[in-house]
Amino acid sequence: MATDLHGPLTGHAVHVEGLTRSFDGRAVIDDLRLDIAPGEFVALLGRSGCGKSTLLRILAGLDRDIEGTALVPRRRAVAFQAPRLMPWKKVWRNVLLGLPGRPERPLAERALDEVGLGHRVDAWPKTLSGGEAQRASLARALVREPDLLLLDEPFGALDALTRIKAQRLVGELWQRRGCAVLLVTHDVEEAVLLADRVLVMDGGRIAHEQRVDLDRPREITDPRFAALRARLLERLGVDTAAAAA
Repeated sequence: MATDLHGPLTGHAVHVEGLTRSFDGRAVIDDLRLDIAPGEFVALLGRSGCGKSTLLRILAGLDRDIEGTALVPRRRAVAFQAPRLMPWKKVWRNVLLGLPGRPERPLAERALDEVGLGHRVDAWPKTLSGGEAQRASLARALVREPDLLLLDEPFGALDALTRIKAQRLVGELWQRRGCAVLLVTHDVEEAVLLADRVLVMDGGRIAHEQRVDLDRPREITDPRFAALRARLLERLGVDTAAAAA
């Protein structure tokens, strides 16, 4: 595996070529190719078990038992569906977990302010709501000043209203920070709402690519939004005509 090499990444935030990952002789990712431009927001869709989260873990550097090439920036961060906060550390200390050196509290405070959680700096994780815990997880990712932000179903466990607020926050943070984002999701509407480009994964490869050329902020009532959503659902094997009936 080739990672953390800045030279070959000129013009790309991610460059993947010939990537294969097998489990017990079965290729979950099979000769996959993918490029993500600096500052681009890409959403990755696919049926359960298609390899989406495996790909994200590889790009995060959490799975290195692969064949092929995966070039990513040194500065990258990941946020998972489960916030993974340490219950015995206050929120601000959780934000700084894993950072090199001896980072100080003001660094965490700035990141928490950015996600609207400045008033919960000294809280214990068990006192946070689901949405607050996910924002703390985002702050922990942002404090690393990533060139690539990897999001693995970060809104999946949230209720509908909190999910909408979290989606809006991520969109605002991306526009402010300008980093590349790869969002793994099962939610087609979420993908069209946030991404510049939506990829559908099938058979261990990128089976379909859909550019989202809609102005921001996007409205789900826009007929063009509905058309893109329907096209992607069909690619995922959902009969939209039957669903509408």
